[in-house]
Amino acid sequence: MNKLLPLLCLVFLISCNQTKPDAASVLAGGHWIDLTWNYEESTVYWPTNVTFKHDTVFYGINDKGYFYSSFKYSAEEHGGTHFDAPLHFAQGGRSIEQIQVDEFTGPAIVVDVTAPSAQNRDYLVSKDDFIRWEKTYGQIPEHAIVLINTGFSKYWGDKEKYTGTLKTGAEGVAELHFPGLGPEAAQWLMKERNIKAVGIDTPSIDFGQSKDFMTHRNLCAGNVTAYENIADPGQLPATGSYVVAAPMKIRGGSGSPLRILAWIPDQTNLKTPKP
Repeated sequence: MNKLLPLLCLVFLISCNQTKPDAASVLAGGHWIDLTWNYEESTVYWPTNVTFKHDTVFYGINDKGYFYSSFKYSAEEHGGTHFDAPLHFAQGGRSIEQIQVDEFTGPAIVVDVTAPSAQNRDYLVSKDDFIRWEKTYGQIPEHAIVLINTGFSKYWGDKEKYTGTLKTGAEGVAELHFPGLGPEAAQWLMKERNIKAVGIDTPSIDFGQSKDFMTHRNLCAGNVTAYENIADPGQLPATGSYVVAAPMKIRGGSGSPLRILAWIPDQTNLKTPKP
C-alpha cells in the first residue's frame, strides 16, 4: 500500500482542489516509461493478418515553396502493441468507444514469469504464479492493471524467436509458440481479485498453441480489457507504477493500436520484479 502513496496523495489533493503540492510537483517525483513498440513494416501481426503499411502522400517542398509532409497508414486492429476490447471475443461486448476513461488508467503490478517461460515457450501463467507474487508483495489490489513479464520482449525484432515462426496464414498459426495467461488464472484474477485489465509482452494473452482462445473469451465475457505485445514490462517495479493505456477511439472497434505509458515514482525502496 505504501508503494501507491504518491498516487493516492495526488488523487486526494486534486479532489480537494488543493494547490500545494500540485499534480506537476507530484509527477516531478517520478518518471515515465514507454511500453509501446514502434509501428513499422516489421511490426508483429497474427500470421493471418495484413501487416502495417505506411506510405507517403507528400514529402518535400510544395509548389508554394514551403516544406510539407503527409503520410497514410493502414493496419488491422490487432497487431503491434495493441488493445483488446470485450467485443473482440464476446458477442454484444463493449467496443472501444464504450469503455470508460477510468478503465484506461490505474495502479499496476508486474508479475515476473521469465524463468519458467525461458524453459517452456508454451508456458501457461497460472494462479500459483500470482499466489507466489502475493507472498512477496501482498494481495493484488482491487482494480489493478496486471502486467505479465515473460521476458519475450528481448526477442522483439526477431519474429521467429518472438512468435515461433516466420510463416504466414494457417501454416504460421500452427507453428506459434509463446507463453500466455491460463484461462483458469484469468477467471481467478477477475473473480477473486477484481482486476481492471491485464497485459502481456507476447503476441496474445492466450498462449501460442491455443485452439479455443479461452483466456480471451473469459476476459472479454468478464468485461476486462487486455493489452498485447507490450514492450518490456520488466522495466517496471513489481508494485508502485501507474499505467495510462490509451487506445485509438474506434467506434465499433474490437481493438486498436495502443500507446501505453507507465509512471514510476523515484523511490529507492520500490521492489523490482524477481523471477
